Amino acid sequence: MITIKDIARVAGVSHTTVSRALNGNPLIKKETRERIERIAAELNYVPNYNAKSLVMKKSYTIGLFFSSIDQGTSASFLVEVIKGINHVLDENYNLSVNGIDSIHNLDNIIPQRFDGILVMSQSDADNAFIYHVKKMGIPLVVLNRQLEDPSIMNVIANDREGVKEAIDHAISQGHRKLAMIEGKTGFKSSTERKQGFLDSMMEHGLPLVSDYFASGDYSIESGYMAMSRLLVLPDPPTLVFCSNDDMAIGAMNACFAEGIPIPSQLSIIGFDDIVFARYTNPALTTVRRPIADISELGTKKLIELMQQPDSNPEQLFVKTALMVRQTVATI
Repeated sequence: MITIKDIARVAGVSHTTVSRALNGNPLIKKETRERIERIAAELNYVPNYNAKSLVMKKSYTIGLFFSSIDQGTSASFLVEVIKGINHVLDENYNLSVNGIDSIHNLDNIIPQRFDGILVMSQSDADNAFIYHVKKMGIPLVVLNRQLEDPSIMNVIANDREGVKEAIDHAISQGHRKLAMIEGKTGFKSSTERKQGFLDSMMEHGLPLVSDYFASGDYSIESGYMAMSRLLVLPDPPTLVFCSNDDMAIGAMNACFAEGIPIPSQLSIIGFDDIVFARYTNPALTTVRRPIADISELGTKKLIELMQQPDSNPEQLFVKTALMVRQTVATI
């Protein structure tokens, strides 16, 4: 196994110089660092991160925490989050993915284990975890859920505004009987998206029919079941807004099972714009919530905090966009 002493022998320098060069120490001249990096690559040197961690007093681990992985976090959502993080995260770092609801002892969340933490927060119940991380002094960025605390770095999308734009569009196409399949109870995103739906309905003076609000939990299965209930109403809606694309896909399948054509008999709008949304048949009209962009920006801000702990926290918004495709008919 190649060690830094082997590299030092070939380079004709001390092993301390090699260690500093490979760790990006600015005291090492650029040409020396590049020569040492080239020799290390030629010798197929693999860093010993356990030893490196002891020397640098870093864990080389970033924690990614969801409110829950088992409940309300779809596979497509998880993929988008990790894709955004991997656009930024240095290959020297490990990414540890966990659900806050599975943590039994907050005392294990310490600086020795995590150099920084990203929280993809979906619920106010995450606050105890968030403030523990803050108290521990671990660099922290909260994504996805808007916080009232200006002392915490926060990167979010305006879900409420995005849904209102989508429902405004549906109403502009002549729809007056609009239903909604809601997200997981207790999640901030569910509340915000429902509020955007209500904002548009009330602004246009349309009645709110209690039977037109169906419960979901962000899973494909819940979208299927909720749509099945809406389809058997005596006076079914002409358009259904689904609080995420996974439920919209489930809802579309429920329509196909009942022989109800989309959009000529029933229109559907989703939320998130997952990669599958443009490949459904017909292609799904949805609100693009740039989860990968939120995760990418959040990771950049986390690295800034890790490098400059005194940086001022910000609240940054990433804009949503309505993706008009083929699932909304004009009445």
